[in-house]
Amino acid sequence: MKYLIFFVVLAAAATQSLFSQFGVDAETGILATTYNNVRIAGYTGTKFSLCDDLEDDPVFFYRIRLNYLLKEKHFFSLLYAPLTIKSEGSLDRNIYFMETSYPAGTELDASFRFNSYRLTYRYEWINSENIEFGIGFTAKIRDAEIKLKSEHISRSKKNVGFVPIINFRFLWKITDKIGFLTEGDALAAPQGRAEDVLAAVTYRTGDHLTVKGGYRILEGGADNDEVYTFSLINYAVLGFIYNF
Repeated sequence: MKYLIFFVVLAAAATQSLFSQFGVDAETGILATTYNNVRIAGYTGTKFSLCDDLEDDPVFFYRIRLNYLLKEKHFFSLLYAPLTIKSEGSLDRNIYFMETSYPAGTELDASFRFNSYRLTYRYEWINSENIEFGIGFTAKIRDAEIKLKSEHISRSKKNVGFVPIINFRFLWKITDKIGFLTEGDALAAPQGRAEDVLAAVTYRTGDHLTVKGGYRILEGGADNDEVYTFSLINYAVLGFIYNF
């Protein structure tokens, strides 16, 4: 036990000597879908909407990020952002999905999963009295699945892939306590696009804790021979940032 205490104290001292800081950034709230269009396979399936042709309900969400700031300039973080949206209903036309036909009028249950795991590095270019600004890159692992099932049939398309994205953060310190924050990951390419951006008001309650509230947009998708999927999801966000 004494050796564990020794190493903890040593690590804390080393951390302080490097001017580094650990933090936790957590969000929760409710999300709703503006559009969520799919076609699988990409060129031969039937295009339909998981939120217009079927009915989805608002979803409570959470996401959590672990932060590490080194020498006030080098920002590292790990993000876990799970997302599952379920829909149900029937269509007035046949649906061809994953080489399977669902006749018109069939009661359907659909599931859209888009879990995200991200490792971010950002260089903090500006840290002045009024402005903080940094830019970097994110390595994102996408764990996605679109599932469609009826009483007798169930088919799904799964995809796990790596996506490199640009990361940015801008904070305008309106007063000593109140700020306006915009941050996110975004990139567009011929294979598709992805944007995950937050705009929020922040309130610093002390040296360690900042609370935030605002709006997050998650938008993007891909169009290829395997899958066509584009979605726009709106988040009403409440959260906090705690720096140790």
